[in-house]
Amino acid sequence: MDSVETEGDTIDAAIEGALKLLGVGRDKITVDIIAEGRKGILGFGAQKARVRAELRKSPLEHKITAEPLPVSGELAAAPIDNSAMTEKAQAALQEILNLMGVKATVTQSASANGEETILEIRADDSGLLIGRKGQTLEALQYLVSRIAGERFAGEGPHIVIDIEKYRERRRKTLEDMALRLGEKAKRQRKTVTVDALSAADRRIVHAALQDDPWLSTRSLGQGSYRRLLIIPEGDRRKKEGEPAQAEKSAAPSLSSGGKTPATAESEDDE
Repeated sequence: MDSVETEGDTIDAAIEGALKLLGVGRDKITVDIIAEGRKGILGFGAQKARVRAELRKSPLEHKITAEPLPVSGELAAAPIDNSAMTEKAQAALQEILNLMGVKATVTQSASANGEETILEIRADDSGLLIGRKGQTLEALQYLVSRIAGERFAGEGPHIVIDIEKYRERRRKTLEDMALRLGEKAKRQRKTVTVDALSAADRRIVHAALQDDPWLSTRSLGQGSYRRLLIIPEGDRRKKEGEPAQAEKSAAPSLSSGGKTPATAESEDDE
């Protein structure tokens, strides 16, 4: 069992339930908050907090998972043609750009680790193809990957579309933002809410802060783009040690200045 969904009177209670089911410590999971929960009025309208917890995989586990299992018979005789998939992806991207009326060329290269095929776009109007926070680039990558036949992790090369080294710059921006907001959360002892990010961007922030013992990160909401909470663990442990205040402080503790996460302080990462 790699993931579970649990409920509780508070978010922390729901997380504790997930930890018991998975049999691991808090640092071994990532948490998505599905519902924050509410007390209701005179018992009416109350709603349980609900979270989805998923086991984190170590780099070694990712490598083992990605390695193909030995097969026999016809399956072994029909390996995936990586070069054909890459050529198809490059042709598809070039055709999409042509249909968009964008004058651009597409070249391909392999990543340093050899696990990704990078399709580099060269165009005059890079901003149009990147979009706000890389949304257009992500959409292009999704379309091209599906057209080329990339369906499962480990099946064929992972296709990455880039332009003017945007992804490297974006990663550095997000890592710097994560460290800066992490220090702010610890200094002020308040949870900091980051504006909605894509799944790829959230993974960068999670990874940047996962080794800090005084912080934890949680995704909040549903859908591809979700907000992310950076939580000072030391402050949260202190509150958990005060039973009389636990229920009262559970919901406000996830925001800055006593607001709900929806209105908590956000900082733009660009």
